[in-house]
Amino acid sequence: MALYEHVFLARQDLSQQQVDALVEQYKGVISANGGSVGRVENWGLKSLTYRVNKNRKAYYTLMDITCPPAALNEMERQMGLSEDVLRFLTIKVDAHEEGPSAMMQKREERSERGGFGDRDRGPRSFGDRDRGDRGDRPPRSFGDRDRGDRPPRSIEGGAE
Repeated sequence: MALYEHVFLARQDLSQQQVDALVEQYKGVISANGGSVGRVENWGLKSLTYRVNKNRKAYYTLMDITCPPAALNEMERQMGLSEDVLRFLTIKVDAHEEGPSAMMQKREERSERGGFGDRDRGPRSFGDRDRGDRGDRPPRSFGDRDRGDRPPRSIEGGAE
């Protein structure tokens, strides 16, 4: 049997229990057709880059699936007919990842740091970075001013 990673987006006006019911429904479709569902990760309600069917947010869910292609086709057919599923994507993989996915790892790193508002801006902010020793450099040339054939313009105004 083939191994797949499947992500689907559910409408924002559903509750988390309704999204879990969708996952159970699609698990049933896979198992009825001779497959199995391994890891299921709910990534939560996230903002979309652009509106999809008038939705600005969606519930993201990842499923690791081991099934024959016919089972996957049936699940995707049912997702295409469902009004609750906005988008889905299935990718065939050689092996399922162990442990949490990259999205869940990001969430854990944020919680360890204390969230977005507690970032340490310290010496790495834009204007305060240390550029190190610039070494011996020749003086900068500013065009006509360094040639000496014309006096520099005055700042107070007026033409020369």
